[in-house]
Amino acid sequence: MPNSSNGKNLDLSRLTDDEAKHVWQVIQRDFHLRKKEENRLGELKTKIMKEDTKRELLEYQPKLSDSLCIRCLQPFKFLVNRKRQCLDCKLFVCKSCSRFNKKDHGWVCNPCHMARRKPSCLQL
Repeated sequence: MPNSSNGKNLDLSRLTDDEAKHVWQVIQRDFHLRKKEENRLGELKTKIMKEDTKRELLEYQPKLSDSLCIRCLQPFKFLVNRKRQCLDCKLFVCKSCSRFNKKDHGWVCNPCHMARRKPSCLQL
């Protein structure tokens, strides 16, 4: 007999064929949704790893990081595209590659923002 989430056995023998079919469809839908979410998280993990690699390669180019956004490589301009320093990685990014964090009163680049939000199953 299948176990429920609270550890008690479930008696499914009294289900009609239609009820059993419905239960089976729900289980299949749950399986497909879990698989889809697993794939999405895998893609997100890969994206974060690529960003980390890109950052590691570019952060040691001082002239580059002072004049270009480390994420999108757009040049910084005083009024149009000002540079902002990420609170986490300390690299300079533009407004479109970062978000203002109200709690910390500063800017966080998008990859660092994703890393702050990533679930424990994505820990690298």
